[in-house]
Amino acid sequence: MNKEDAKLRDAYGRNTAGARMLMARRLVEAGVRLVNLTYGGWDMHGRIVAGFKSQMPPFDQAFSQLITDLDQRGLLDSTIVMVSSEFGRTPKMNKDAGRDHWPKVFSVVLAGGGVKRGYVHGASDATATEPERDAVGCQDLFSTVYHTLGINSDKEIMAPGDRPIEIVNGGKVIKEILA
Repeated sequence: MNKEDAKLRDAYGRNTAGARMLMARRLVEAGVRLVNLTYGGWDMHGRIVAGFKSQMPPFDQAFSQLITDLDQRGLLDSTIVMVSSEFGRTPKMNKDAGRDHWPKVFSVVLAGGGVKRGYVHGASDATATEPERDAVGCQDLFSTVYHTLGINSDKEIMAPGDRPIEIVNGGKVIKEILA
């Protein structure tokens, strides 16, 4: 990391989020085909406002710099970047000033790798309680991501015990988000 230009390190942020996203870019640049990055704890069942105030600014800075950096280096078109979690959050705060698990609505960010730039797909109702337009299930999301990677998501792999399992059980490619 010390070999990186000081201005670039500052642009990412000299914090955990910045260091991890800069390392992810370096790994992609070195030819690593899959990078999985974690940052923070987002399961905020209590004190969500304070949690977001501490975690989001470094994340926003580092994430936007990662996309910019990949683009400037000519790597964004061949690299898909995905930000997601395992759940959405309840539309209303709970008694602990947090939000609980809500599987009906959650957001995912996709950038690069053949995805349209600046495109927003789908919407929730005004309270983020239910999908309102162009809902996407996990099968469709992952079929689309695998498609951008050139992987046939209908393919079966062999699990222990010689059990064939589909990479994605059903799902279709969301063509509207592809460039």
